[in-house]
Parts: sequence; structure tokens; C-alpha cells
Amino acid sequence: MATKLVQWLVVVSLFFTVWASIVFEMTPVNLSTNIRQVILPLPIFVVIVLGCYALAVIGYRTATFNDCIEAAEELKKEIEMAREDLKKKGLKIS
Repeated sequence: MATKLVQWLVVVSLFFTVWASIVFEMTPVNLSTNIRQVILPLPIFVVIVLGCYALAVIGYRTATFNDCIEAAEELKKEIEMAREDLKKKGLKIS
């Protein structure tokens, strides 16, 4: 089973291989100049679109972030236990 990194690297490698073969005319594909003008800056557009997608996902997940009430209560209990332990050992806590 391939990791997500390997999957991304394969997709990116395939994309750039096809893109380079078209841009540097390594394939016998006859494309019009209008299509070539779109294909040439395509990697820049892809990076911009993926960046926008990443920002949207981060914003959405931040906006819909759920609180873990049980974990917060457990952490508060552990902090209180640690304070009591430090008080027993002679440390003053304000």
C-alpha cells in the first residue's frame, strides 16, 4: 500500500512528464498555438488552484473544529494532580 506522499509524487511526476513532452514537442501531437499558450503556464495555474484549495480546506476545518469536552476535563484533572504533587514536594504554585 502506497503512502499519500508516494501517490502525490506519482501524480505530479505524470503531470510534469506529459506537460514537458507537450511543451518541448517530444510527442507527435499537433496542437494549435492557442492551446499551447494555455498549456505553457499550466503548472503555475495548478499550483495556484491547489493553494486556494488548501486554504479553503484549512478555513473550513478551522471553522468546524469540534471541542473535546471529555479530553479537556481529563486534562484539567491531570493538571490538578500535578499541582498537588508539586505542592507535596515543596514547590510553591501561585
